[in-house]
Amino acid sequence: MAELRQRAEKVSRTDVPALLYGDPGTGKETLARWIHAHSAFADGLFLKVNCSAIPGTLLESELFGYEKGAFTGAHTTKPGRVELAHNGTLFLDEIAECDISIQSKLLHFLQDGSFSRIGDSSERSVKTRVICSTNRDLAKEIDQGRFRLDLFYRIGVVQLRLPRLSERREDIPLIAKHMRITYEKQFNKESEPFAREFLSHLQRRSWPGNVRELANNIARYVLIGPEAVLDHEQTPTRSPKWISSMGSDQVRPLKRVASEAIREMERRVILETLQANQWNRRRTAQALQISYRSLVYKIRDVGLPSRRATQSTRRTSSAPEASNGKT
Repeated sequence: MAELRQRAEKVSRTDVPALLYGDPGTGKETLARWIHAHSAFADGLFLKVNCSAIPGTLLESELFGYEKGAFTGAHTTKPGRVELAHNGTLFLDEIAECDISIQSKLLHFLQDGSFSRIGDSSERSVKTRVICSTNRDLAKEIDQGRFRLDLFYRIGVVQLRLPRLSERREDIPLIAKHMRITYEKQFNKESEPFAREFLSHLQRRSWPGNVRELANNIARYVLIGPEAVLDHEQTPTRSPKWISSMGSDQVRPLKRVASEAIREMERRVILETLQANQWNRRRTAQALQISYRSLVYKIRDVGLPSRRATQSTRRTSSAPEASNGKT
């Protein structure tokens, strides 16, 4: 990682395209933002385009924009991400997902910085830093005709590989501590300091989801505690109650057990987050990164009361005592 950072520092001082590749969750977008923040384009915008999430027919208009009347529904003129990233950085996430037709237009833009909006015959020019990322083997994609060789040469002037988390286990304690501090601020909640055994446990895990999976586990640690992270196979004395309550003679479908486990985990996470946000459901939805409607549905689904219901229950339960006192 120290070598990767040194190379990233050198890349940030130039305006050449850079290609970041690595498994999902290794931090490609984080590195792209770091390069942008330490480059001559830092005062401009950092604009991300998720090429895998936008259909090919819409990706062209998203990138290059369109003129009013260019197609049905184009009621106004709209600039694209390329244009908005002038004097900034354009981050093309998962560029291998782009259709061949879009790749040719990207190649034209990368060659001289010029492009045309859909429905416009004139060309525009911008000064934009381009960073691309992929988790695919582009050599195989090229061999199978799904990626243009000339585009690869354009975007791959500098290539930076991000290692899997399992390849950098010595970094896990430092990353975990940084994430714990970050989530404590985000959730407005203090958590226990990491025990040495807990950090050793984190370093032993395989982490197929890489840094993103570690981040999710540390978020659960802050919200619930170590028992939310530790595997019950490795810590049988701290198994969740939905496991410990099962006798050896009780055979239950695995899907049902998994469903109950997920429901119980969601219930605990939602409850902890509601309490941390003084039962403000909108702040809770933001902290959990879900919509307000989804939160309301989940609160009902896992059987949690709202704050109003809790308060009314307390008033109801205290009413008989008050009446008995008067009598």
